[in-house]
Amino acid sequence: MDTAGLLAIGAGLAVGLAAIGTGMAQSRIGAAGAGAIAEKPELVGTMIVLLAIPETMVILGFAVAAIILFVK
Repeated sequence: MDTAGLLAIGAGLAVGLAAIGTGMAQSRIGAAGAGAIAEKPELVGTMIVLLAIPETMVILGFAVAAIILFVK
C-alpha cells in the first residue's frame, strides 16, 4: 500500500493549520499591541517580541512536515 499521498496530506496539514493558528494569534496580539503602544510608546520592544512568539508555531509545523516527509 502506497502511503505517499497520505504523508503529503499530513505534512500539508501540519504547516497549514499551524499557519492559520499563527495568523489568528498575531491578529489579536497586533490589535492589542497597537492600543498598548498608543498609550505607552516604550512597549514597542515588548510587542515585537510578543508578535514573534507565535511564529515559532509555523517553524514547528514545518519541522513536523519535514519529519513526516523525509523520515520513513
